Amino acid sequence: MLAKIKGGLVVSCQALEEEPLHGSDIMKRMADAAKRGGAVAIRANGVEDIQAIKDYVDLPIIGIIKREYDDSTVYITPTLEEVEELVQVGVELIAMDATKRLRPGGLDLASFMEQLKSRYPNQKWMADCATLEECIAAEQLGFDCVGTTMHGYTENTAGSKLYSNDFEFLKNVVKSVHVPVIAEGNVITPEMAAQVLIYGAHAVVVGGAITRPQQVTERFVAEILKNH
Repeated sequence: MLAKIKGGLVVSCQALEEEPLHGSDIMKRMADAAKRGGAVAIRANGVEDIQAIKDYVDLPIIGIIKREYDDSTVYITPTLEEVEELVQVGVELIAMDATKRLRPGGLDLASFMEQLKSRYPNQKWMADCATLEECIAAEQLGFDCVGTTMHGYTENTAGSKLYSNDFEFLKNVVKSVHVPVIAEGNVITPEMAAQVLIYGAHAVVVGGAITRPQQVTERFVAEILKNH
């Protein structure tokens, strides 16, 4: 799969329960629109959405399951249960939180990956990281690619964005690891998507700027209100 998406745009087709576009029928059509626009893969959340997209659109899928647990702040594919569901539905790449935070049950990432690679030796894995240190550690643990997905969304990176300081974070990741780097997180314009590829990203994931019209509308309204 990684060879297929090199230099391309992955579109994240997700909508949470409280959002107007929630529903697998809508997400499969969103994925179809993304494919027609030139997307090389889809990132999707949950077995129901993933299965609907697989049945409707012939593109590789980066699969996640967002699920919250009381004893951990990790919510992207946090436990073996979510991994098993994703393996059963058959996604080419499983993405998960690869931050330093402990998973449900107090499990650390190294122990979790040891379990997964033993149980599913042929599965490909993507590490959703927040820091350079986490990207380097993920490569050492055997992840097939690392993503900048969590940068700005953890306690120690809150407020940071992938493109802050002329994409310095992304550049440092690209220089420091040997596995493919997937740029993801607050990439909100076509120009930014093109720029991360120039800086060495293997591929770029864009979600909200394409598939969440509520967020896009909010950005337009906020900009209008600045001038009134």
